[in-house]
Amino acid sequence: MLDDFMTRATLAGVGVAFAAAPLGCFVVWRRMAYFGDATAHAAILGIALSLALQVSVFAGATIVALIMAFAVTQLAGRGYAMDTLLGVLAHSSLAFGLVAVSFLSGVRIDLMAYLFGDILAVSRGDLLVIWGGAALVVGLILWRWSALLTSTLNEELAYASGLDPKREQLILTVSLAITVAVAIKVVGVLLIAAMLIIPAAAARGLARTPEAMAGIAATIGAIAAIAGLRGAYVFDTPAGPSIVCVAALIFAGLNLMGWRSRSGG
Repeated sequence: MLDDFMTRATLAGVGVAFAAAPLGCFVVWRRMAYFGDATAHAAILGIALSLALQVSVFAGATIVALIMAFAVTQLAGRGYAMDTLLGVLAHSSLAFGLVAVSFLSGVRIDLMAYLFGDILAVSRGDLLVIWGGAALVVGLILWRWSALLTSTLNEELAYASGLDPKREQLILTVSLAITVAVAIKVVGVLLIAAMLIIPAAAARGLARTPEAMAGIAATIGAIAAIAGLRGAYVFDTPAGPSIVCVAALIFAGLNLMGWRSRSGG
């Protein structure tokens, strides 16, 4: 069954959707959208370094994404607005990554595949990495779900409950770095933030509890992956962007229906 490239692509897309859904909810709740974007951009530098050192692209992207996340955490509150700091680090890391790629001699690299994804080229080994990373992210979020929710709701309440909000932030940072690394093959670094944010934002108006929002976001992400791949196959469009387009259409459709119901239409 896994000899069919479309089957492998579908499984990869669904795996990324399951990893991104619960994490995307916290990104939306904490207003960390730009944080996710900055971490994703840093992954390009990780890819260049991993190719230069001949190590796993997944390992290189994860390590550099973690370094970026830690750098943002440490530099925050030192006189710079968070959006300014993220903007500097995001675009700087992307630029340095692209320049580093140009210095790689004797290495053939399809830069567009890393920027926008190449889900149709997913191998069995890639599937193991994607689903292993997704399982790790989901496991981390489930393990710390209550603590993460409390820290997101109110830091003072978290301290009063004996929790350390910085530790919970670290868990989110690690989970985000892993998600970025496993999603590179599917949607590319420029579209990862979209898969984190759009399904979660679409699910927000449908859910009555945080747990329901995470489940609905995962469902929307999986539907977007399957429908986007089908659309790419039928219309001969890029697969990664097509997946994001379907997610955006779902978000727009749900908001349009919500607006009509509120207006009495």
